[in-house]
Amino acid sequence: MAAPMMWVCKHCRGKIWSVCRQLHTSKVNQSGPWKDKNYGCSIEVNIGGKQLQLSSGKLARFADGAAVAKLDDTSVLVTAVSKTRSSQFSFFPLTVDFRQKAAAAGRIPMNFFRRELGPTETEILTSRMIDRSLRPMFPEGYLNETQLVCNVLAMDGLNDPDIVSINAASAALSVSDIPWDGPVGAVRVGLVDREVIVNPTRKQLQHSTLDLVITAAANRKVVMLEGVGDAVFLHDLAKAISKGVSEAQAIVQGILQLQKQIGRPKRSYDSPAVVNPEVAEAVKSLCTSRIREVFYDDRHDKISRDVAIQDIKASAIEELKGSFPDCKEDLIGEAIHRHVKEIFRSLILDEERRCDGRTLQQLRDISCQVDLFQPLHGSALFQRGQTQVMCTVTYDSPEAAMRLDPISVLTGNIKEKNFMLHYEFPPYATNETGRPGAVGRREFGHGALAEKALRAIVPDNCPFTIRLTSEVLESNGSSSMASVCGGSLALMDAGVRISEAAAGVAVGLVTRTDPGTRNITKYKLLTDLLGIEDYMGDMDFKMAGTRSGITALQVDFKLPGVPLEIVSKALEQGFVGINHILDIMDKTISKPREEIKHCGPVIEKLSIEAQDRSKFFGVGGHNLRKLRSETGVTVTPVDDVSFQLFAPNSEAMDEAREMIDEFLADEVPELEFGAIYKGKIVEIRDIGVMVELHPKLAPVLLHNSQVDQRKVHHASALGLEVGQEITVKYFGRDPVSGRMRISRKALLAPATTIIRNLGSPS
Repeated sequence: MAAPMMWVCKHCRGKIWSVCRQLHTSKVNQSGPWKDKNYGCSIEVNIGGKQLQLSSGKLARFADGAAVAKLDDTSVLVTAVSKTRSSQFSFFPLTVDFRQKAAAAGRIPMNFFRRELGPTETEILTSRMIDRSLRPMFPEGYLNETQLVCNVLAMDGLNDPDIVSINAASAALSVSDIPWDGPVGAVRVGLVDREVIVNPTRKQLQHSTLDLVITAAANRKVVMLEGVGDAVFLHDLAKAISKGVSEAQAIVQGILQLQKQIGRPKRSYDSPAVVNPEVAEAVKSLCTSRIREVFYDDRHDKISRDVAIQDIKASAIEELKGSFPDCKEDLIGEAIHRHVKEIFRSLILDEERRCDGRTLQQLRDISCQVDLFQPLHGSALFQRGQTQVMCTVTYDSPEAAMRLDPISVLTGNIKEKNFMLHYEFPPYATNETGRPGAVGRREFGHGALAEKALRAIVPDNCPFTIRLTSEVLESNGSSSMASVCGGSLALMDAGVRISEAAAGVAVGLVTRTDPGTRNITKYKLLTDLLGIEDYMGDMDFKMAGTRSGITALQVDFKLPGVPLEIVSKALEQGFVGINHILDIMDKTISKPREEIKHCGPVIEKLSIEAQDRSKFFGVGGHNLRKLRSETGVTVTPVDDVSFQLFAPNSEAMDEAREMIDEFLADEVPELEFGAIYKGKIVEIRDIGVMVELHPKLAPVLLHNSQVDQRKVHHASALGLEVGQEITVKYFGRDPVSGRMRISRKALLAPATTIIRNLGSPS
């Protein structure tokens, strides 16, 4: 019997067609992408005078979607894979992993294993930014586990791969069969001499007062904002955002063109179970009045309000289980949750009433306190409603600055950080249990945002390394912006010469949208978000700044884009809130302390002449190690003759001065130029012998060329031994190195023959 005929797929070059026909069914009849010999398709978009190239269909074809974005010589491959079955989570499980390979920058990792290890802080922050740019565009009810892997293929050091990754991810999701309401486009915007620059290079960013990443969807809708500025004026920031959104439209159109040529039809997915209308009506009639009563009672705090809602939910489930025995308990709970959210949002939209009784633009009660504990260099406690943050400032020597890895240096503008902010969010801050001290992606993100907000006001020429810690003791919304306020107070309490005080506030958004188009039909902006308003609202608009302008910005949306008009109004409303907070902070401390506290560190400069350096350092640096171990004082070279002494306090500096005086004390006779001295050989080396001229002087090298009139390859050829006394002539110090110069040859008669080591060739 003849064997059955086996069709071979021409696209996979040898694989059985029956195995991969599903992969290619949607592509075989498309002539565009498969005409290329590499089985790929690409488009180019001009953005800010640069060509952004987007391609798909050549690499990683087993993924649901894959795309490569290239800007100049920076290229990123992004793959998207989504499971076909819905997860059991109540939220969309999206994972974004951004990896910055050392090979892409022409480097080898400088760790023990010489390979990439866990994600760095830069990679974590970039992953979070990509996530926030993509998540709002997934359809409601899609709960399939989805992963995007961003692999930096090449990096030119001029263009940061973060925006390239966002555009590549947008293209990968667009050409895939994963349900997605994109595409989006991302650009970076700079501000040089108040002139907006799109996609500036790393060198241009060094002269820019703004570094803002903008992600936008079609119809000029903003999806994500994240940036840092040097007190940028509001109208300049609004102009930069508008310009960035306009430029992003070209990227969106280019990805749509790529999707049309090579994209796959979107897969269908299982929507979450729909609640029975009768159950929904029963929930409304049973819970509406009780829920409204909780939200109208502004005496509730975070804990009591949550407990009251949970009690209503639990009792309602028990009552409804008897009436609807066929309905699952989790579906009844979901119906109650949706009704709670609907009532909460309706109170804001229709009655302009917030659950704590505030008006839409009213701040919570604020209290500030500084100088909490005397041994601390600087401290502050900032309380806003039920959000409480304690900040501490610690000074250290310049050697304590954080040195970045070579890859982060290549993509960033700094090699080391002398100002660091570490954000801590222990579980007790929200009345929960857990492992304290664990730093997750959320802590990295919130800390980085607060650090960016304060970095603009910290002086560049600060002689210390500054570590600012922010520990959240209570949390009911906007703890990162509270860290900005508390951090500014702590810096002033420590005497850091900040340019001006900074504060932060979060602005929220509650909308009513058209069910079909998801376009906004009505909205309200909320100043100073509560935790529940963030959870049930549509936007978390974090902004920080001074009275002069904005220093940091981070905006997350739960909607598939928000019009520019709403963003502009949120900016204005947030800036009013920042100025109000600064007025309250000024009543506690309005400017930095004139002097550092008595418990603070001390820095002094010390000049050491070249001839005294050996006594100052000691043999092998023994004196410096002794100085640090006994007093805690560190020595840092400044230039050829100057050193900087850092002491943890004035007492330690006084003790260090006494020790340095002992090191430099003239307890040995000053050697006279041309004088003859007797010394003892303490060591014989290949290049000469070490001679001790005085017990308190460091041994001096007598080079082989100065041992004898004859040419000597090793001192042992002359019978010289350790402990032997010899006579040498002193010729002063070398003017460059400061080392003493001595000679034995100058005291001997002229040589007649050459002395060589035994066994050496003639």
